[in-house]
Amino acid sequence: MKTYLAPVNEIERKWYVVDAEDKVLGRLASEIASRLRGKHKPTFSSFIDNGDFIVVTNAEKIRLTGNKLNDKKYYHHTGYIGGIKEINAKDLLAKNPTSLITAAVKGMLPKNKLGRAQLKKLKVYAGKDHPHAAQQPTVLDI
Repeated sequence: MKTYLAPVNEIERKWYVVDAEDKVLGRLASEIASRLRGKHKPTFSSFIDNGDFIVVTNAEKIRLTGNKLNDKKYYHHTGYIGGIKEINAKDLLAKNPTSLITAAVKGMLPKNKLGRAQLKKLKVYAGKDHPHAAQQPTVLDI
C-alpha cells in the first residue's frame, strides 16, 4: 500500500482558540503539538505540514503541577564564553508568560525545518484578547 500524499493545495487549515486558564502546561502543550502537526487528521503524513493554526489566550494563568513552579529551570546561552543563563518557571511566568507555552510546545515538535514551520502556526497571548478575529477561529476545548 502506498503512502497517501495530500496535495498542498487541498490541505485545509482551520483556526482554533484555546483558553489556557487553569490548564496544566504539559497536557495542554502535548495536545497543541499534536494539532499543529496535523495528527488528528486522517490525511496525516509525517513529512508534510498539514496541521491547524492554534491561538492560545490567557497564557499568564497556566498551571504547573507539583513544585515545578519553583524547581523547573529554563536555560539559554548568550553566545559569549560562560554566558549560560537560567531562570525558573515562576520568574519566567511573571516576565514573559508566552514563552513558557512556546517552549513546552517547541520541545514536542520535530527538530528540523518542518518543526520550525509548524511552530510558526502557534500564536500565544498573555491576556484574553487576540488579533485573529478575522480568521473566525473556533473554540477548542482541551
